Order: sequence, then C-alpha cells, then structure tokens
Amino acid sequence: MTQPARTTGPGTLLGIPLGDLGWFSSLLMGVAAGFATFFATTFLSIFALLFYFMATHHPVDFALSYRRVGFPAGVVVMAVSLAYLATQWARRKLRHR
Repeated sequence: MTQPARTTGPGTLLGIPLGDLGWFSSLLMGVAAGFATFFATTFLSIFALLFYFMATHHPVDFALSYRRVGFPAGVVVMAVSLAYLATQWARRKLRHR
C-alpha cells in the first residue's frame, strides 16, 4: 500500500517539498523565483507608469520599470530564495550523514 504524497507540513510550499530538493533543483527553483518576480514587478510597474502618464500627461521613461523596480526586486527575491534553499539542502545533507 502506498502513502499519499505529503502536501503540507514543514519544508513544503504550495505542495512542493523544499527540504527534499537536490542542489540543481534548488538552484533552478531559486532562479525561477527571481525571474518570475522580475517579470511580475516589471509588468505591474509598466502599468503603474502608464496610468500615471494617462492621469498627468507628463512624459514617462518606461525603462525605469526595468531598472528601478523589476531588476532590484528580482535580484533580491533570487538571493533570498537561493539562500533559503541552500540552507534547506545543507540541513538535509548534514542530517543524513
């Protein structure tokens, strides 16, 4: 008889067992989180600048959405997620010694 997959508990996020990931999976998940944050914040900041332009009719440089919002947010989220996933991976390796 098989046990159902663990979807909640310590070391899981939205059903993903973060404590059971290998080093490559952790690297991939951390980079993917950074990219997703970059694209989401850039999308939202472009629309914010668009609404600002429509309301005030002041010229707006839309490249600011990449440089000032998207890139810093993506780098911060990627660094935090890589640090968290690296500690989870290291704990698992040290625990199984």
